[in-house]
Amino acid sequence: MKRMTLTGALVGTIIVAGALAARADVSDSWITTKAQIALLTMDGFSVSGANVDTINGNVTMHGKVATTEDRTKAEATVRKVTGVKTVKNLLQVVPNSVKEAVAANDSDVKERVEASLKADVKMKNVTVASVNNGVVLLSGKTDSFTEDLRAIENAYSVKGVHRVASELKTVEN
Repeated sequence: MKRMTLTGALVGTIIVAGALAARADVSDSWITTKAQIALLTMDGFSVSGANVDTINGNVTMHGKVATTEDRTKAEATVRKVTGVKTVKNLLQVVPNSVKEAVAANDSDVKERVEASLKADVKMKNVTVASVNNGVVLLSGKTDSFTEDLRAIENAYSVKGVHRVASELKTVEN
């Protein structure tokens, strides 16, 4: 009887350890996606070329911001994402005065973002709710946080987009 109890406990421990190991990979990709969404949709400033890597909950951020204050705000925003243990902030401060000035009409920007989204089959339920001074507001539904990120990145890839805000509803929790 004692042997069966020990064998059962050992099997249970192995199953739990395996489940935790499998969850670590999912958690890192979830953290990366949520951190990128947080960076790309923050109020008050923009992170250009936002890139996030996560290993065991340790996040590394890359990209460009206009000020050191923006760099600090970006780090604080990513630290709030559930599961983040540490943040390595490699964001570069590049003042707006040295960035290429892009003057674009909001209606032109809206058309280009809509075309970008329409070209992506996965974005069929994502729409551009509005564009105001280069700030794009996305709305609609997606099947996952990965698709949310894809929609936001599609919008950011369009010339004339300065910032993306998201009201996307995700089926995945």
